[in-house]
Amino acid sequence: MHFSSRLLEQAVEEFGRLPGIGKKTALRLVLHLLKQSNSDVNRFTHSIDQLKEQIRYCKTCFNISDHEVCEICSSVKRDHETICVVEDTRDVMAIENTNQYQGVYHVLGGLISPMDGVGPSDLKIEALMERLKKGEVQEIILALSATMEGDTTIFYLYRKLKDFDVQISTIARGIAFGGELEYVDEITLGRSIATRVPYERNIG
Repeated sequence: MHFSSRLLEQAVEEFGRLPGIGKKTALRLVLHLLKQSNSDVNRFTHSIDQLKEQIRYCKTCFNISDHEVCEICSSVKRDHETICVVEDTRDVMAIENTNQYQGVYHVLGGLISPMDGVGPSDLKIEALMERLKKGEVQEIILALSATMEGDTTIFYLYRKLKDFDVQISTIARGIAFGGELEYVDEITLGRSIATRVPYERNIG
């Protein structure tokens, strides 16, 4: 792709680093920004700066938050005896959109994937163990994607959790193997949460 300006090329390269954004889409976005007023562009860049400088991760569940403890963890209306374990913030958003779950969450920050160099120590697993040691949790829902990495992580977590006096559930597999939670429609995901099953049933 030939560029008439080095500045234009640099901007397209940076936009092209974003996931799912090809060179043509990046160019379209950059040209769109060039047509906007200075105030609109400044507002856009300011929001990105604020995101990087001020965003926090909840000290309890590790979900993205504006505060030290996120709104879900601090809510007295949520069921704090039930923890839904998910891969990342996108899964929290997907489940919240179903309006079928009133418990709290624990964000692992990824999945176990030896091929990618991601092991248990790279995830927020020990922090989950610490939450369980307080003795307040009655159920753990393992809501991870139906992929090889998701199943590997679920099995590892089950071995770590089975000695605790908690019910261990997984979401019902109305989700096809290889499917990621963020792409599942709200009705299917909601039913999968509502009709969750004990994990022992899947390995028995």
